[in-house]
Amino acid sequence: MKLTLGFSPCPNDTFIFDAMVNGKIDTEGLQFDYFITDVEELNKKALTTGTDITKISCHAYAYVADKYLILDSGSALGYGNGPLLVSRRNIDVSTIDKLRIAIPGRLTTANMLFSIAWPEALNKTEFLFSDITDALKSDEADAGLIIHETRFTYKKEGLVKIADLGEYWEHLTGLPVPLGVIAVRRQVPYDTALKVNRIIRRSIEFAKSSQTSEPASFISLHSKEMDKEVMNNHIRLFVNDFSLHLGDQGKKALSELYRIASAKRIIPAIHERIFLT
Repeated sequence: MKLTLGFSPCPNDTFIFDAMVNGKIDTEGLQFDYFITDVEELNKKALTTGTDITKISCHAYAYVADKYLILDSGSALGYGNGPLLVSRRNIDVSTIDKLRIAIPGRLTTANMLFSIAWPEALNKTEFLFSDITDALKSDEADAGLIIHETRFTYKKEGLVKIADLGEYWEHLTGLPVPLGVIAVRRQVPYDTALKVNRIIRRSIEFAKSSQTSEPASFISLHSKEMDKEVMNNHIRLFVNDFSLHLGDQGKKALSELYRIASAKRIIPAIHERIFLT
């Protein structure tokens, strides 16, 4: 059986899926027709034509919960890894509502968390995540939400941190920060979806067992930030125990995110069962 699979070029995703798509582990008879693109493009594709298995922002998932279930393996959530709000200069957080904000996509979880924290900050412009630092330096925005690799490189660009949305979330809830999940179409047979979940977990375990200080060629090929130290730091931060198993805490974090966001009318209320298991 062949399934379509979409994930991002970020090192955590290519680390997770390398063994799965490159024949390094047992895939239990399943084949994967995969493509790699920016997470906001993955979000939009899930909303329209659909993909059998996809990485998707927790924010975007709220709009396709009737079509997808969240897998137990492959997610990006944890402590100390939330999006950052940065700027060219120090800014008083009391003025954020009035600023021009660069965001990495309206359906990103970064934008969702920012909207929870500053619901009145509505002057937002979308940029590809990797272009936000340049947008700030060219004065196209006063502050920007950075994610992925730029989280590790913004200081080199002469930017300063204004707020940590991960810290905000952790103080608000005491729970890990939910960023992205792997979702499977509800039309995929349940037994097949369980296979996919096992294969992703097996792929992560393989990657972790064979990890060295040198990022695998598959990771380096697709990373926009080619510095090996940055890639390794990215993987260490975003591929963690929650990536192997959401567990009760991971599921609670996602459920709480959707409860708070729907109460603030950022997303519609979700009534469906959202987890595969």
